[in-house]
Amino acid sequence: MNKNEQKAAEQANQLRLKEIAQLNKVAYKADKVQRKHLSSDSIPEADYTTTMRSKDNLLEIENLKSYFYTDAGTVKAVDGVSIDIPASKTVGIVGESGCGKSVMSLSIMRLLQGPVGQIVDGSIRFNNNNRVVDLTRLPEEKMREVRGKEIAMIFQEPMTSLNPVFTIGKQLDEAILLHMPGKNKDEVRKMSIEMLETVGIARAEGIYHSYPHELSGGMRQRVMIAMALSCQPKLIIADEPTTALDVTIQAQILDLMRKLKDKISASILLITHDLGVVAEMADYVVVMYAGRVVEQGTALEIYKNPLHPYTIGLLNSKPVPGKIVDSLYSIPGQVPNPINMPDYCYFKSRCDKCVAKCGGKYPEMLAISETHKVACWRYEEEAAKCQKK
Repeated sequence: MNKNEQKAAEQANQLRLKEIAQLNKVAYKADKVQRKHLSSDSIPEADYTTTMRSKDNLLEIENLKSYFYTDAGTVKAVDGVSIDIPASKTVGIVGESGCGKSVMSLSIMRLLQGPVGQIVDGSIRFNNNNRVVDLTRLPEEKMREVRGKEIAMIFQEPMTSLNPVFTIGKQLDEAILLHMPGKNKDEVRKMSIEMLETVGIARAEGIYHSYPHELSGGMRQRVMIAMALSCQPKLIIADEPTTALDVTIQAQILDLMRKLKDKISASILLITHDLGVVAEMADYVVVMYAGRVVEQGTALEIYKNPLHPYTIGLLNSKPVPGKIVDSLYSIPGQVPNPINMPDYCYFKSRCDKCVAKCGGKYPEMLAISETHKVACWRYEEEAAKCQKK
């Protein structure tokens, strides 16, 4: 590269950085206005109440867009995701690291750290005691009433989620006292110990007085589940609840979650990489790739008849017991850079089943059956036939 070309490249880079800085400035200003609005006490109820698309759903996510405004550009972590979570059902979200699973869950809880991370569009409708609210518009004070009580989250790493300087009992008591202010200390202590016993912790009273570092990984995960279920929420968001646990403890945790879900008639949004866990736990499966949903359906439809090339690749990459192979299958290529994503299908560069239309606009979600949908142009004719029926 000669001096003129180098100078031109530097000028172009400086111009790009100025454009990014200007975009970030606008985004930060919009975030400031939005936060000021949501923290106001005078927001009319009509601004955040709404109606559900289906009375059978507990939560409906529609066209959710959550972006991060960075110095390198805008990261579209969640870019137009639409998911339904039926009441008393388990929905599994699968996809490789960086596809937007955890960002989507944090968006539901309204825990994105602004002004860098923001929900820029879409709605999250939640059926809260037969009163439907849009969580993206809910005032912060009312959101705090929902967060932890009506919607609880089991975070990915219990050691970093639990405070190391407080006992397990103090942290459990705090969660209960926050949402049940009428309880006295003795009643709350009794409830905390009962929750520890419910999640299968032996010597619950001793654990109540212990610190997080004194417990094993499995025990800490049980404590996190106890904390999440202490107020009997309607929706439990479980973000990689079995990460770093051995298979024996993993099986116990999953069995525990299943029993407790049935006991309190809750729904579960299960986020995981493990396709085996999803097959065992989920009623419905949603496959995400690069911030978008590429396929969704019942667990039987996804596992028996996967349609999207990415879903097929995920299932092929899972080891099969009793099958001897020279090497495990891996999907070729890499996930595209989340900044300045292309207009066409994000999986195109890694797909061996492309058609001519794949180079055009991003594919829409095509309905193959009442519950099975896929974002792939290869099934356009099949979706058209289904629509005629």
